[in-house]
Amino acid sequence: QVQLVESGGGSVQAGGSLTLSCAASGYRYSQYSSSLMAWFRQAPGKEREGVAAIYTQGGYTTYADSVKGRFTIAQDNAKNTLYLQMNSLKPEDTAMYYCAAGLSRFPLSSSGLNFWGQGTQVTVSS
Repeated sequence: QVQLVESGGGSVQAGGSLTLSCAASGYRYSQYSSSLMAWFRQAPGKEREGVAAIYTQGGYTTYADSVKGRFTIAQDNAKNTLYLQMNSLKPEDTAMYYCAAGLSRFPLSSSGLNFWGQGTQVTVSS
């Protein structure tokens, strides 16, 4: 059984930083070329959007334009953990952040991502 557990959310002032973690267990697909782990977010009243993604084979990363240059996605294979370093946070980054994993050729799309965590809240005040 695959489990993804996010942590690290919280409240921060604009310009601040947070690091989210996603501890993965039971995920047995990381050796596939299309194996993807990603961060999504959803703000109240808005659609869920892909924020950052990384292919577990090769480490290729992709970012949404809205976070490019501010957020960094990384994986620690030894710890089976995915990270999202978020710098220069803005109030518009306020959302529930979700970790997801699966087999997909579309890195910022939820299509093909069968495994999701419960989310961790990030609130950025101005």
